[in-house]
Amino acid sequence: MENSEERQKLKAKFERQLVKHVDLFNAAVATAKGDWIVKGFIDVARNIYTISIDTKVVSKIMELLLFPKLCQFADDNRYKMVLCTEQNSYPDISFIDEKGHKFAVDLKSTYRKNEREVNGMTLGAFTGYFRDRKSNKNVTFPYEEYVGHYVLGIVYSRTDGNVDERKIYQLKDLQNITSVVKNFQFFVQEKYRIAVDRPGSGNTKNIGSVIKIDDLINGKGPFAQLGEEIFDDYWMYYLTKDMAKAVDLKSAPYRNLAEYKKYRKIEK
Repeated sequence: MENSEERQKLKAKFERQLVKHVDLFNAAVATAKGDWIVKGFIDVARNIYTISIDTKVVSKIMELLLFPKLCQFADDNRYKMVLCTEQNSYPDISFIDEKGHKFAVDLKSTYRKNEREVNGMTLGAFTGYFRDRKSNKNVTFPYEEYVGHYVLGIVYSRTDGNVDERKIYQLKDLQNITSVVKNFQFFVQEKYRIAVDRPGSGNTKNIGSVIKIDDLINGKGPFAQLGEEIFDDYWMYYLTKDMAKAVDLKSAPYRNLAEYKKYRKIEK
């Protein structure tokens, strides 16, 4: 692995290239008015069925729409593009430059709850490959081989009003079908810059994200100033209640960043 200065230069170059390309993404997914270009699914009889507003459905279709643009990004900048082979594998895409430097990119999307906040997103596991960085399990390449870990994020708004998923349309009705999402905003940030000090939704062992839109877009999470090494150390040794109990601890050594700093005697 390159020294710290070389690594920072490689990351800065990759991020600059990807951010420049992201400007093209809106045209790939939205109309001039900001509505999603996808109206529904069509069958062989040319019937159109509206799309569910379910976030997983929206996210998967967004991936398919962006795939040609990401291929173009790889070609334009001479990166080899490697897709994950399993559903729960990390990352979604690995980009490899001509010298073999690897960059991990995860596609993440979330919807606006209001003008200032989103629903949030999960940023990958904090167990498994994240802790055993030489592991090949559930990861395209061992975690330690990546120069940088990035999130290509998509923030969108849900369309006001109810969409009748039972209604079937014809091709002539295409312009009258309401897009279920609209007003897309793309961003690129290193994972640690938008991570928070608590797991994501549910009981999954995934890292949570900031929910303020400004913090997402500009990478202003609690680890941004502390650095990636602190982020890595925090999450590599973070224990949920169940994890602490499994190793016969009464409680986890820390539950948040304030307790972690005290535990590690960090004065930042």
